[in-house]
Amino acid sequence: MSENNNQPKGKPVSLPPRAAKPAGPPKMPPSTGKKPSGPPGVTLPPGKKTAKSGVTRKDFVSDQDIRWCPGCGDYAILATVQRLMPELNVPRENTVFISGIGCSSRFPYYMNTYGMHSIHGRAPAIATGLKASRPELDVWIVTGDGDSLSIGGNHLIHLLRRNVNVQLLLFNNQIYGLTKGQYSPTSEIGKVTKSTPYGSLDHPFNPASVALGADATFVARSMDRDPKHLKEVLKASHTHVGASFVEIYQNCNIFNDGAFFDFTEKESKPRRALLCEHGKPLTFDNDKKGLRLDGYRFEAIDLEGDWSIDDCLIYDETNRGLAGAITRIFFDEALPQPFGIFYREERPNYDRQLHDQIDYVLSKRGEGSLADLLHQGDTWVIEE
Repeated sequence: MSENNNQPKGKPVSLPPRAAKPAGPPKMPPSTGKKPSGPPGVTLPPGKKTAKSGVTRKDFVSDQDIRWCPGCGDYAILATVQRLMPELNVPRENTVFISGIGCSSRFPYYMNTYGMHSIHGRAPAIATGLKASRPELDVWIVTGDGDSLSIGGNHLIHLLRRNVNVQLLLFNNQIYGLTKGQYSPTSEIGKVTKSTPYGSLDHPFNPASVALGADATFVARSMDRDPKHLKEVLKASHTHVGASFVEIYQNCNIFNDGAFFDFTEKESKPRRALLCEHGKPLTFDNDKKGLRLDGYRFEAIDLEGDWSIDDCLIYDETNRGLAGAITRIFFDEALPQPFGIFYREERPNYDRQLHDQIDYVLSKRGEGSLADLLHQGDTWVIEE
């Protein structure tokens, strides 16, 4: 359709003056020919061989050239996942990575497993179909904040409410990176981008709260610059039987550099990041401060003053109400940002129930046939 099809005839419309073009992204450093293993400042643990599988990270590294910007947080996430794979003792031929569209969604190319780079926002739907037909496969979904929380929002919430037995990793960088820096559903209010030159008016999604609202049975958050914590969370998500939702704060050093540095960098992390652990008190700032519940709201307390660690709340990852409260701590300057496993519950998963239902129907009605199916009920013949 022509751009002018909807323009009224007659006097031309007076348009406001064009906004100044936002400053472009910084230029990327020249390529050294060496693939970065992670963003600056991140030390990744060496891959290890497991006794059962006899494989290492190298077995899960594909021969594809990685096409992420140098310094992107995706490198650290990829390396962490590749290091985790041998410890899960799942054969590569039974492992599948499915993605949608975006920088994060190039992930399947870089894993030496089966995989599919699908279409915008539809990775949860495709993964659901795969698990419905092949429930024995170990299926991972890799998506981004733009991919899964805009056009893919409905697919995401239905995957979670159905409790399909997959692991979903949502890379959140609060920006559209692949399409060159537009604001995303998680961008903060006032975000100036190419698509919001005067600042975004949209209230951002809180991904962890969205997942809880969809009745997800496993909800967690980690970060690209803490590979040890990320690996522990991903391992726990894989152990969980059902839909596992893991939000990962991922730095886009080209279009949104430093969005999460308060929580990931060495100097500020102790004061600004709260690690939630089941059965342990909520403390931060090297145990100098803690969190207590004041009614339904969290309050930061000084453990070097009038409060003690006994006044801190003991976290319970099986308490949905508590998970709802902890995830509502959302970029609050007075409180640290929470990371860890927020909620976990055991609930029958969709793919298992589906096949149990099919087995039940077969036991009652037998195999049947396609011909019988086509000719059952009201049928008619059209004659000339």
